[in-house]
Amino acid sequence: MLRLLITRPRDDAEAVAQMLVARGYEAVIEPLLTIRYEDAADLDLAGSQGVLITSANGARALARVTARRDVPVAAVGEASAQTARELGFTDVQDAGGDVAALATLAQRRFDPRGGSLLHVAGSVTAGDLSGRLEARGFTVVRRVLYEARPAAALSAALRTAIAAGEIDGVLLYSRRSAALFVALLTAAGLAGQSRRMTLLCLSPAVADGAGALSWVRVLVAAKPEQAALLALLDQVR
Repeated sequence: MLRLLITRPRDDAEAVAQMLVARGYEAVIEPLLTIRYEDAADLDLAGSQGVLITSANGARALARVTARRDVPVAAVGEASAQTARELGFTDVQDAGGDVAALATLAQRRFDPRGGSLLHVAGSVTAGDLSGRLEARGFTVVRRVLYEARPAAALSAALRTAIAAGEIDGVLLYSRRSAALFVALLTAAGLAGQSRRMTLLCLSPAVADGAGALSWVRVLVAAKPEQAALLALLDQVR
């Protein structure tokens, strides 16, 4: 049975692990980023015509700071949109892609004269969502409501598994986590083991983040969506 490493934060990794097990794989969870949500009073949405979320963690952060579930939400992709719906938000649209796709969705859905757009963000973000929309006349208010803290080292159990060649593939969802995996693998003295693992990357940018090492193969999803990433699994066998 092939063993696949899931590097997502634990809230997201558990669901991915279930999907992998259902497909006949063994899943190993090792979060490279740990999410810490910011404490905040009820978020004032007055004057905001909609909310932009660029991750499932953004949806979770939004749900923590407002009781409103009727606010229009524009989500970057299927995972963030689904999380928002599961948390009770009733007006959610999915951009089905990356930051550029989210900016396009926001331009189509909202009016620059209709009020500001609230971007629920992490402390580190990829892409210039605000810049894209402000260039089109929108006012974007960015609120940092969560932080993704990087792991300081790979766990002893994972180091042992990698050294023994027991990890066949690695699922990577962000450029930041890809670069962090490379750095932690190198720091553990296991950089040479990269040649025994296949990477499954959500986008070309994610693959670029892991480019400092050589891998068996680097597979990139046809679209930056979980379904497209999991479609790569047959190429790992």
